[in-house]
Amino acid sequence: MGKFARSWDLMKASAGVLRSDKSLLVFPLLSGICSLVVMASFLIPVAAMTIEGERLGVHYQHGLSTASWTLLFFFYLVQYFVIFFFNTALAGVALKRLRGEAAGVSDGLALAGSRFGAILGYALIAATVGLLLRMVQERLGLIGRFIVGLIGLAWTVATFLVVPVLAGEGVGPVDAVKRSVELLRRTWGENLIGNAGLSVVFGVIGFVFVLVSIVLVGGAFSTHSIAAVVAAIGIVVLGFITLALVQSSLQGIYAAALYRYAEEGEAGDGFPPALLEQAFRTKG
Repeated sequence: MGKFARSWDLMKASAGVLRSDKSLLVFPLLSGICSLVVMASFLIPVAAMTIEGERLGVHYQHGLSTASWTLLFFFYLVQYFVIFFFNTALAGVALKRLRGEAAGVSDGLALAGSRFGAILGYALIAATVGLLLRMVQERLGLIGRFIVGLIGLAWTVATFLVVPVLAGEGVGPVDAVKRSVELLRRTWGENLIGNAGLSVVFGVIGFVFVLVSIVLVGGAFSTHSIAAVVAAIGIVVLGFITLALVQSSLQGIYAAALYRYAEEGEAGDGFPPALLEQAFRTKG
């Protein structure tokens, strides 16, 4: 309960930064829109080719072919680049806000644009890791999924601060990964309890929202009104989108605050230093 209470305080501190600059929500929104465009640009042609192949009686082999693995790699690459680009923009603006400096959406996009090569390089690394993990999972089945889960967790922890490093230091992708590992080893503490706490809090909020949505949509159907059903579904969809944007923004702000604390020993505006000291105690 003590850890959960501290995580709640960390989320409130992140929310305070977000309230002071709601434009930070723009970055995950743009990331989501661009990710959907990327997904559609890959899936629609593949679906069209599959349907046409079935119409012509073409039989596809079991498992992924070399061409399929290549296509999957490029999908990972483009998708990761989009996500990292807008996350870097968010982290850049958040770092400025934590230093008490003024910054807007255009500043974040300009910063991410200036880091284009490094972001692309990091996307290349992440896509390669993702493809290799997928290959292990395909070959080893249940055991592969377990191994992939462990390696994926280790990779997530090791690269937790890569995006803030890219935004704050402008180093190359390999150096950014090394820097992330160095900062986390220096300030390890309670296994990223703050970030995990954010996920738990939003998991609870999401569960409650699902229950409310079921009641809302069910009530709309009981009225036998198409307008009421459409309105209820629209409210639910808008609510889920808003929840996802807020969670993504808060996690970006929190990561930026952790990077600033690990790098400069200061939490930044809105973050009591004691909270981060408890969540990330320096190794003795």
